[in-house]
Amino acid sequence: MSEHNDIAGTAALAICESLLLALNDHKILPEEEIVGILRDAADAHENAPTSKEDGLHTAVAQLINGIIAGGNSVRRP
Repeated sequence: MSEHNDIAGTAALAICESLLLALNDHKILPEEEIVGILRDAADAHENAPTSKEDGLHTAVAQLINGIIAGGNSVRRP
């Protein structure tokens, strides 16, 4: 993956995490819904059809599951 893609991916992740936090802070989506969105995204990569991108899909699913486990997508008291 090129440096440009790494930068774009990191920016996209930061923006999405900020959006999820804002949706929760403003009581638009509860924590359970946000975690559900993240689980759906991880599942999509875990269940992706077999291809030369298998390593990428596995890494993406692991990253998303790490975000869920770390609680980065919602502010916890």
